This record gives sequence, C-alpha cells and structure tokens, in this order.
Amino acid sequence: MPRTKRDDSRAPRAPRRRRFLTLLLAASVSLAGGLLAVPAHAQSLDQLRVSGAIGEGYDGYARVRQPGGNATAVVEAVNAKRRAIYAKRAGEQSTTAGEVGRVYARQILAKAPPGTWFLMESGQWVRK
Repeated sequence: MPRTKRDDSRAPRAPRRRRFLTLLLAASVSLAGGLLAVPAHAQSLDQLRVSGAIGEGYDGYARVRQPGGNATAVVEAVNAKRRAIYAKRAGEQSTTAGEVGRVYARQILAKAPPGTWFLMESGQWVRK
C-alpha cells in the first residue's frame, strides 16, 4: 500500500520525544535496580542527608552542605558512581550527561528520605 502524504508528515516528529521517554525509562529502571546506591555508604548517605550535611542537586549530584565527618568522602564516592552512570546512559541515548543527571535528580528526590535538602537550579535549598 503506498504511503500517503499524511503518513509522511508524521515520520520526523518523534525522535527527540522518544529519546527523552527512553531516557526516563532507563533512569527509572536503573534506580529500581539500585545502580545509584553506594553499598559501603548507603546507610551513612541517608543519615547525612537527613542530618543536612549532604543535599541533592537539581543536576543529579550530591552536595556537601555542612563539611565535617565523612560527608565529603561520601559525596565524592556517590558522585563518581553517578558520573559514570550518567556518561554511560548519555552515550546509549545520544544525549548529554547533564540531561541524564536532571532526569535522575527527579528520581533521587522522589526516593530520598524525608528531611533531605535539595538544591534548586535557582541556588535555593529546599527541604523534602
């Protein structure tokens, strides 16, 4: 059956949307599988989040809010793993690691314990 003009007009429409939805699905699956967890620091990460020593950023990376203890070491370890995951996903999805990080940030915030601080893009800290 020959293609009509109407069918051809739909063809170039969805690649960017499909890529974003695929990226979002990949982020959800990765989080469900625990790829962002740092087993050696998992408990202390949540404790440091609740205490306010560590916060989460809009870009998908952890931030030290109150230096001291092992906050810096935990943030460095968590962010190193996240950088690797974001770079891998970005390569698979033909997008940037920054875009991947933003998708993950929403998932991280949703799964973070109550009391976690989140750095908004405006630079303002808000508490979950």
